[in-house]
Amino acid sequence: MRRLSIAEALREGIAEEMRRDPAVFCLGEDIAVPGGWGGAFTVTLGLETEFPDRMLNTPIAELGFFGAAVGAAVAGMRPIADVQYGDFLFLAMDQIVNNAAKLRYMSGGTITVPLVMRAPIGATGRGSQHAQSMERYFTGVPGLKVVAVSNAYDAKGVLKAAVRDDNPVLMFEHKLLYGSKGARTEPGAVDATSDVPDGDYTVPLDRAAVRREGAHVTVLAWLLMAHFAAQAAEQLAAEGIDVEVIDVRSLSPIDYETIGASVRKTGRVVIVEEGPRVGGVSAEIAAGLMEHCGESLLAPVVRIASPDVPVPFTPILENAYRPDVPRIVEGVRRVLRP
Repeated sequence: MRRLSIAEALREGIAEEMRRDPAVFCLGEDIAVPGGWGGAFTVTLGLETEFPDRMLNTPIAELGFFGAAVGAAVAGMRPIADVQYGDFLFLAMDQIVNNAAKLRYMSGGTITVPLVMRAPIGATGRGSQHAQSMERYFTGVPGLKVVAVSNAYDAKGVLKAAVRDDNPVLMFEHKLLYGSKGARTEPGAVDATSDVPDGDYTVPLDRAAVRREGAHVTVLAWLLMAHFAAQAAEQLAAEGIDVEVIDVRSLSPIDYETIGASVRKTGRVVIVEEGPRVGGVSAEIAAGLMEHCGESLLAPVVRIASPDVPVPFTPILENAYRPDVPRIVEGVRRVLRP
């Protein structure tokens, strides 16, 4: 076991998969500049030295290089496409939604699209066009698997599982959780390091993870919000409130087996997401819970999300915009009120 950051774990996972399978390669913006940063968040730092022919820098042309990635996947390669900021996925929507997600179905299963798409998201002082929580736009697209990692162990294991999957996988990572930033320390960064084994392992793409067991309330969260939920649970424990924290992790498909078991135990649910409330993933989960285990709910589901405005640029406003520990604590208290 080693203690790694998410950036280090992703870098290690990519390298191991490229050594294991010559069909794996990476393409994206600034990911292989000699002496550069290894992409915007250091994930691919140094990989161009070991894999000079399989680390491909692209122009800032997301529609183009995502199209190239889809074509390579269809032709038998296993590309990892790295978009510099998740917001830029909008520019590649046609390739992701109309090609990557649909080709296997439209070909009757004769075509596979083993494509991993990595995207950093979250509000981090960069303004409305570099800070959105993008998961809401893709979880309803049939044919896509959507995952969101919150610690280093999951980051490496999910990445390796995604590379080996024959379907397109969109992998969201939060900018405040990368950790390994060198001289480019991210203000407000949260420690997402974890023990990572030396040997090969994968993490299932369709499973949630119980981070803290509890009996009174189930709190569902992912990415940065999973860390805030854990902090809120510790604070509430001092008041005698026993919170179960589940890292949803798989946003499509949603693991209602794990989540449902928790809800049947606690009877109360709080869902936390960083993105705006209307049309969010939390709305889908809340509706799904009514269908899967609504008879077990002892109170209406409480959702905690950002307001329905663009992400502010000013740090004070950004901090007020994004859900935090006090808001989660209040949400748990609210769901427990008679």
